[in-house]
Amino acid sequence: MRRVEGRPATGSRAVAVLLLATSFLVAVADPAEAKRRGHARKAVSGYNPPYAAMVVDVKSGRTLHAVNEDALRHPASITKVMTLYMLFEQLEKGRYDLDSPLSISANAAAQAPSKLGLRPGSTVTVEEAIKALVTKSANDVACAIGENIAGSEPRFAEMMTRKAKALGMSRTHYANASGLPDPDQITTAHDLTILARAIQDRFPRYYRYFQTRSFAFRGRTIGNHNRLLGNVEGVDGIKTGYTRDSGFNLMTAAKLGDRQIVAIVLGGKSGASRDRIMADLVRANLPRAYAGARQTAPVVEVAERGRPAVVAEADSRTRTVLASADDDAVETTNSTSTAPLDIRPATTTPGSRRAGLQALPSAAQAYAGPASQAPFPGTGGKSTARLPAVEGVASRAEGPPKDARSDGAKSVTPTPWVIQLGAMDDEDKAKSILADARSRTGMLSKAAPYTVRVTHGGTTLFRARFSGFAEQGAAQDACTALKKNGFNCFATRS
Repeated sequence: MRRVEGRPATGSRAVAVLLLATSFLVAVADPAEAKRRGHARKAVSGYNPPYAAMVVDVKSGRTLHAVNEDALRHPASITKVMTLYMLFEQLEKGRYDLDSPLSISANAAAQAPSKLGLRPGSTVTVEEAIKALVTKSANDVACAIGENIAGSEPRFAEMMTRKAKALGMSRTHYANASGLPDPDQITTAHDLTILARAIQDRFPRYYRYFQTRSFAFRGRTIGNHNRLLGNVEGVDGIKTGYTRDSGFNLMTAAKLGDRQIVAIVLGGKSGASRDRIMADLVRANLPRAYAGARQTAPVVEVAERGRPAVVAEADSRTRTVLASADDDAVETTNSTSTAPLDIRPATTTPGSRRAGLQALPSAAQAYAGPASQAPFPGTGGKSTARLPAVEGVASRAEGPPKDARSDGAKSVTPTPWVIQLGAMDDEDKAKSILADARSRTGMLSKAAPYTVRVTHGGTTLFRARFSGFAEQGAAQDACTALKKNGFNCFATRS
């Protein structure tokens, strides 16, 4: 009897084994399922993601702290800052308004969490989408934004990469709109400091959304993942991120009184440790930031210039240094990895931390990156390019540059607010861009063009400016008109 009863049991076991094997093969054969399973595993003890960090003084452009700032890392959901940059641009152009509907495709609805759980065929408004990315970090909404703007997420990722290059994020490459795991989704802490400044400079009206603590969505209250908001003095944004490969990431902006910084932490071992590191960086570096008038031009895109504009010509842009009034030391440890798309922790050699101020690329360098850095090739597809190691550079900042109006413009008395279109290495170029700008917009008919000669570190530049603005709003309105005509411009106190 035992042998007879045992035969069906043996057959049942065989069937069970066969079903288990079939399930395993299906899972392996389905890349999406394999990815989901692979990235759903919880962190184990000893988890050590690659770390990088950078803190930049917004007003002076100085690097206040840097560790592995040029080493390749995965951005995770910090990707969504660029996704929102692209959406804000569409709002600015008038293609959308905050109440415009964004459709949810089946592909968007199928994205892995974190997500709102939207159904295919449904819609969200642009404002709901913004808040969903800022608070919930919703992957389904991020994908939908890309699809609505570009027609498909891959095309949107190509647009994001081109935008990154235009901003000077030379080592950043996007493969999707959300930051979900992809080996080709890469950036650096240095590049992310550029994005953190650019989104504030370009879209001050919409940047306020990054301060959202929570928002109500169809019967739910959704809180912000950024625990530093309201808990660390000065912090006003902007975005968290996590995948197993990236570790716990955080992009932060902080402002207290007249001082302002942006800070990046990549590769935290946990959300709590990442937050502690960032809180310490903010508390240590915000008091060291420059409290005077902003010395750096806003970070804008190369495409916005449309003609020689922001600073010196390409062959001299890396020679432009913007000085700070302070002489505090900077810690810096750069990556020395040369492996293709290596995201492991960079090697740190003894003595690599140096005293002195590390020159952060000025507005000119923010467009193309330092000459020693190889840009990430292409705007789409995959790459196995080797990125050369970037050696640390430490230097002592000199005093504020000598600023004098050119002899040809002595009769112009600057008003409380002026606008600047750029700084050229030749005065004739500066005068030419002023004449060109004046001919393209009627708002400058009563403004007085003049140039300002600036000499610093052996380099002479000529700032192209217009006087004639008593109020900040009038100066900014003039800049808006100029930007619509392809010029770079920013308003500043005289």
